[in-house]
Amino acid sequence: MRRKLFGAIVAICIGWFQAEAFTDPNIITSPTMVSNLTSATLSCNITNPPSPIKGHYWTKNGKTIEKSESTSDSPYTEYRIEKIDYHHSGLYVCVFQSEPPANETIEIKAPPHVVAYKHSENANEKDKAALVCVSHGYPPPTDWSWYKLVKDGKEAIFNGSDKYEIKNTPNKTTLYVQDLNIEEDMGTYECLGISDAGKAQDQIQLRVRSQLAALWPFLGIVAEVIILVTIIFIYEKKRKPDEITDDDDSGAAPLKSNAATNHKDKNVRQRNSN
Repeated sequence: MRRKLFGAIVAICIGWFQAEAFTDPNIITSPTMVSNLTSATLSCNITNPPSPIKGHYWTKNGKTIEKSESTSDSPYTEYRIEKIDYHHSGLYVCVFQSEPPANETIEIKAPPHVVAYKHSENANEKDKAALVCVSHGYPPPTDWSWYKLVKDGKEAIFNGSDKYEIKNTPNKTTLYVQDLNIEEDMGTYECLGISDAGKAQDQIQLRVRSQLAALWPFLGIVAEVIILVTIIFIYEKKRKPDEITDDDDSGAAPLKSNAATNHKDKNVRQRNSN
């Protein structure tokens, strides 16, 4: 009795697994992954959909690709990528609109595009400089490296020293240069990003200014004020003697005129008395 019961349970389990396997959708992709190609045609073919297909579309990095939607009930769909670069790399997914939806992913890999956040960085002596590089595309770099360009080539920069500190994320790397020195730290630095699909690099020019550099604008303003005040003082000093001379001349004329008038009045009085 127990054997029969056990056999029945096993038969039920086998039948359930077979039914699940029969109804589980199967999507065949072509190709399964794209790496280091200039163009590609992606395709998906579904068998055993969970329900009738009402349409299908494609997504890239979670966003629906424009003009990829279709209301066709075909179990086959394809998408063409004319030019594969870091702009078009990523995770492409074909989605069949059934209940529930069925989908499959195709990886499109391209060499990373590494670019400096700023190609020229200025900082003051004794301060700290931050040099930043970012990467675009899929997959992101798995390894970042920094170098300083010298006459004989490149000097590798290592993390953890008193002079340098490097902080990395999948799409970004930052080099901190501590206690800047004009003679030692000024120059060109290079960031290098390496991924499964390739590598790329970019350069940053670091300029270190003297601590006195910030004083020069202030000293220039002070000098301009001093020159302006000096010019005004000299002008005023030269103008004052001329004004004094003009005042003396204007005052002398009325005195002369009054003396003549008084003399004339005296003559008139003398005539009247005679």
